[in-house]
Amino acid sequence: MSAHSRVAAITNRIVERSKPSRELYLERLRNAVGKSVVRSSLGCANLAHGFAVCSAAEKEALAGDHVSNLGIITSYNDMLSAHQPFETYPAIIREAAAEAGGIAQVAGAVPAMCDGVTQGQPGMELSLFSRDLIAMAAGVGLSHNMFDAALYLGVCDKIVPGLTIAALTFGHLPSIFVPAGPMTSGLPNDEKSRVRQLYAEGKVGRAELLEAESKSYHGPGTCTFYGTANSNQMLMEIMGFHMPGSSFINPGTPLREAFTREATKRALAITAQGNEFTPAGEMIDERSIVNGVVGLHATGGSTNHTLHLVAMARAAGIELTWQDIAELSEVVPLLARVYPNGLADVNHFHAAGGMGFLIKELLKHGLVHDDVRTVFGHGLQAYTIDPRLGEDGGIVREPSPEKSVDPKVLANIETPFQANGGLKMLRGNLGKGVIKISAVKPDRHVIEAPAIVFHSQQELQEAFKEGKLNRDFIAVVRFQGPKANGMPELHKLTPPLGVLQDRGFRVALLTDGRMSGASGKVPAAIHVTPEAVDGGPIARIMDGDIIRLDAIAGTLEVLVDAATLADRKPADADLSDNEFGMGRELFAPFRRAVGASDKGASVLFH
Repeated sequence: MSAHSRVAAITNRIVERSKPSRELYLERLRNAVGKSVVRSSLGCANLAHGFAVCSAAEKEALAGDHVSNLGIITSYNDMLSAHQPFETYPAIIREAAAEAGGIAQVAGAVPAMCDGVTQGQPGMELSLFSRDLIAMAAGVGLSHNMFDAALYLGVCDKIVPGLTIAALTFGHLPSIFVPAGPMTSGLPNDEKSRVRQLYAEGKVGRAELLEAESKSYHGPGTCTFYGTANSNQMLMEIMGFHMPGSSFINPGTPLREAFTREATKRALAITAQGNEFTPAGEMIDERSIVNGVVGLHATGGSTNHTLHLVAMARAAGIELTWQDIAELSEVVPLLARVYPNGLADVNHFHAAGGMGFLIKELLKHGLVHDDVRTVFGHGLQAYTIDPRLGEDGGIVREPSPEKSVDPKVLANIETPFQANGGLKMLRGNLGKGVIKISAVKPDRHVIEAPAIVFHSQQELQEAFKEGKLNRDFIAVVRFQGPKANGMPELHKLTPPLGVLQDRGFRVALLTDGRMSGASGKVPAAIHVTPEAVDGGPIARIMDGDIIRLDAIAGTLEVLVDAATLADRKPADADLSDNEFGMGRELFAPFRRAVGASDKGASVLFH
């Protein structure tokens, strides 16, 4: 089916806007592509360093000009549950590469921090900027010019966007992303959330809270709620960076290993030495980026990707804007209910039909582009499958089901959960911002209430504990943007605000910080730009000002006349390094150079 008229129009607009930067990018990419193995340009001393630790047979192969070498970029560490399974992947990849007549080497490692561990801690200030650091670290690994394709081992929040930026910056190389999958289902996410709220109210203690959290986050793999990590996996599949069907297979299973082996052999097949050369920078184009945005809306995905997708696109010379994202949201229906947008987790989503069913439904109405290149070949139709393990240990791909296996989790496109996507853009005299409404009840889509201003999460939590917030209000938590303190996620605010909403008060959050994929039932206008440290209007809000957050109309206003607002002196916050934890000073250059939120909060593309 041809593309939906509105999707086609927005895609064409992005193409036209991007022409100068995209053409420059593609010219640079094509100049980097050689006709023989990449390492043939290396001098003898260079090459000797590059294969010094290899076996004699590997050295002989690498000394020639016909054997392809795969570079592995890994985010392995054994503290982070999502990346712990990658410990064994290099050995699997080397073995699979050898079976296919190739060689694989670990090209480099990248940092992988866990927002779940640093949540509410000083280390969270390093989180967003770690994305650009990951991109640079991956680039260092690939800079040795030893590799004909790359395999990226990464899953979670900033890791996959950073790796994608690297893959597109080194876009002359074919690239495949190899996931580890979600952990098996543990304590239901809604029960975990209930215990968190009880703890916030002082009704249960730390022991009960830790028990609930440990039963929820209990083993290898990504957290099972639909946050940024699992939104990443959806994006990599719908954009064509994953092997079809590979996103949500649990770690440590034969099918998971079969996908890793298949990805390795496919990476060798799409090098310049094969018959299906697929450089990542040519494969990913404006249609691929639009497919990613559509998938994000259709699944109620992470608001973090209003930052990451902009920066990822720019790495390929593509100019994506918040306006593009907002307009696509208006025509893409919500097809998935995965916590916090429902009670199910990603394992239930996969069992209900998963990515294959989702993509098939979106293709029905032309909401995603089928005429794209992927690591699997040409066309997104090849991703409308349900994977199984064959008798020979390989992967069998059967057609995805015609109807959802669980309509409460995954809907047919004719009967969506709501008519438009879960993300909305907001505009008004406070600037621009983002809100995720897929988990917010309709009677909370418009909140008009007095402001209570805070300069940290801790201030709000203390006011809650002291009983000062039992009323209708909009919490303004400012000086949380990228320039101020790295734009940490503010999930410590969710339990107290959730408690107040459950008590019947009309509450909302307004911040220049982030809430990400775990944004839940409380309306939250986030990523507000210009941020407070730049003197944005959010810095001029005073306690008691009436604020109107209207997710239906897409507006964000403080009901103060323009002259009065302009005459106010912007608030100031003490942002001296002494108030923050160790490590913050390492990212001072990032904070100084960072772009506004709607530019992708990027140092690299500002």
